[in-house]
Amino acid sequence: MSYLITPAGYNASLNLSQTELGIKKIKDFFQQNLSSELRLRRVTAPLFVLKGMGINDDLNGVERAVTFPIKDLSDSQAEIVHSLAKWKRLTLADYGIEEGYGIYTDMNAIRSDEELGNLHSLYVDQWDWERIMKEEERTIDFLKEIVCRIYAAMVRTEYMVYEMFPEIKPILPQKISFIHAEDLLQKYPAFTPKQREDAITKEYGAIFIIGIGGKLSNGEKHDGRAPDYDDWSTRTPDGKIGLNGDLFVWNHILGHAMELSSMGIRVNKEALLRQLDLTGEASRKELYFHKRLLNGELPQSIGGGIGQSRLCMFYLRKAHIGEIQASIWPDDMRKKAKEAGMSLI
Repeated sequence: MSYLITPAGYNASLNLSQTELGIKKIKDFFQQNLSSELRLRRVTAPLFVLKGMGINDDLNGVERAVTFPIKDLSDSQAEIVHSLAKWKRLTLADYGIEEGYGIYTDMNAIRSDEELGNLHSLYVDQWDWERIMKEEERTIDFLKEIVCRIYAAMVRTEYMVYEMFPEIKPILPQKISFIHAEDLLQKYPAFTPKQREDAITKEYGAIFIIGIGGKLSNGEKHDGRAPDYDDWSTRTPDGKIGLNGDLFVWNHILGHAMELSSMGIRVNKEALLRQLDLTGEASRKELYFHKRLLNGELPQSIGGGIGQSRLCMFYLRKAHIGEIQASIWPDDMRKKAKEAGMSLI
């Protein structure tokens, strides 16, 4: 079901020409800063991969990939990527990237099962990145260090936008805060996960929620994760589970938390086997990606995705992602959005 938030009194700060100029500047500036912070080189990425190799990202494990037959491959099926979580790790190995360095790419995807709204589109564009790490860096502290570096690039980018458009005042806190999903549950036991995200993000302005995918003390997950890329089942010294998380900022226009990035330390052999067992997906061990990982052919890595259109939407103070990117929207949403001051491309 599509859902539209119509902020009272919304009036876009920038016209269409200014918006397009802002999008270009933000994308150029942020990716340069991201590359410098994490020591990443840009690579070219696929729009589609062969079905049945275990390379496509399964997201929450239930979303359907858009597929099509390839005539010259005897009608073998290809899938439009959901993201490149596993493809990047293969690329790190095949390119021979050194420890402490990594790659990033422009990822373009179609997610046909998205529930359309102010933040969700059929078309997904993000910076997918992946960095080789040491085995001894499989810690919460290392995850936090990488998050802080990415957030520093976000803060610098917001100030660049302010210099370009002085009417857009910086609102991000200088430092990002952290909380584990279990602690968040204990803080707001009567709230749903989305309500907890809203409450904690409004309080801090920018928050990274650790531990996405594993079951919490109430027997439920904060949110879903496929079993074969992020490590969400490893138990840390403080007794909590998960070496991954999501980065949120407070969107004061919509009055909701806004997820800008999902990232995590990737599964090693032990975590992969454990998570495949927990989710009843042991048959995946026979797929191409999983075989290479289990055979020790892939490096230990940390990686994630950062939404390009969402980042631009936040910086340019837009109320709908359709004001940033061209996509398909229900006719009634287009009409109501226009009446509320949101001109969808």
